[in-house]
Amino acid sequence: DTKVTEGGLNVTLTIRLLMHGKVKHLLLPQQLPKGETVKKMREESGARINISEGSCPERIVTITGPTDAIFKAFSMIALKFEEDINASMTNSTVTSKPPVTLRLVVPASQCGSLIGKGGSKIKEIRESTGAQVQVAGDMLPNSTERAVTISGTPDAIIQCVKQICVVMLESPPKGATIPYRPKPASAPIIFAGGQAFTIQGQYAIPHPDLTKLHQLAMQHPPFTPLGQTTPGFPGLDATTPTSSHELTIPNDLIGCIIGRQGSKINEIRQMSGAQIKIANATEGSAERQVTITGSPANISLAQYLINAR
Repeated sequence: DTKVTEGGLNVTLTIRLLMHGKVKHLLLPQQLPKGETVKKMREESGARINISEGSCPERIVTITGPTDAIFKAFSMIALKFEEDINASMTNSTVTSKPPVTLRLVVPASQCGSLIGKGGSKIKEIRESTGAQVQVAGDMLPNSTERAVTISGTPDAIIQCVKQICVVMLESPPKGATIPYRPKPASAPIIFAGGQAFTIQGQYAIPHPDLTKLHQLAMQHPPFTPLGQTTPGFPGLDATTPTSSHELTIPNDLIGCIIGRQGSKINEIRQMSGAQIKIANATEGSAERQVTITGSPANISLAQYLINAR
C-alpha cells in the first residue's frame, strides 16, 4: 500500500464493471437492506459510482476516483456480493460456496500489458492474489474493449483490482477507445393482419412505426430506393421536393451505423432512397454530423433506420 501511494498512483482513475442478470440489482437502492444503497457506497468510499440506465440485461457500473477510493468501493461491492452468495446458500443443498465474480471492461490496447509477455503478468497476479483472472479473447460487440473476469474471495478480488489498476496506470490505452454499451433487451416482434406488434409479457402491443416499415417492405422489393420507384405511393413520390435534415451521432456509435466497409450505411441509403453524408471527425469533438437529403418520406425512413441501428 505504501509503495502504491509513494509511486504517485493516487490519481483519478476510472474502472468499468459489467453486470448482468440478477447481479445488477445488488447495487440498486430498492434491493439493498438497511439503507445500504449506492449513495452509501459513494459516501463511504469517496468514489463516484454510476450505473448505466436502460432496459438492458446488462449494466455498466463506472467507478471513478483516486485509487484508494476505487479500492474501498470494490471492497464494498465484493463484500455485498459475498453476502448475497451466503444468503442464497442458507436454504440451498449446495455444499461448496461459489466465489465472488466480477467482470471488468478494459480497453483492448491495455490487455497486452495485463497479460504480459508469454502470460507472465497475469500469472504473477493470479499467484500473488489467489484470484482467478481471465482476459476474453474477443472484443465486446461494437467496441474496442474486452471483458476481464475476476473470481475469488473478496480479499483476493480487492488485491487483484489493485494490481490491475497499477498495470492500467503504467500502460495507458493506445489510440481511441470505443466503449462497450449494452444493448437493450429487444422485444419479440410479430406481424399479423398487416400490423406490427411487440410482445411484452403476455400482451401484443401495436407498434405503429414498425407497421409503417412493414407495409413499405411488403409493397417493394428489398433494397429498392423507395422514393424513386413508387410515384403512386402516397408520400413517396419522386417528384416531391427534396430537403435536408441534419443530426449528430456520438463518435463511439458511428461505426455500427457505417458497418464494415460501409455496408450498413449503403443498405440504409438503398432502403430509404435518401442521400446520407457523414462528416469527417473533427478534433476535440465527440460527435459526427450526418446530413440526410431527400423527400420528407425518404428522410423519415432514413432517420428511423439509423435510430434502429
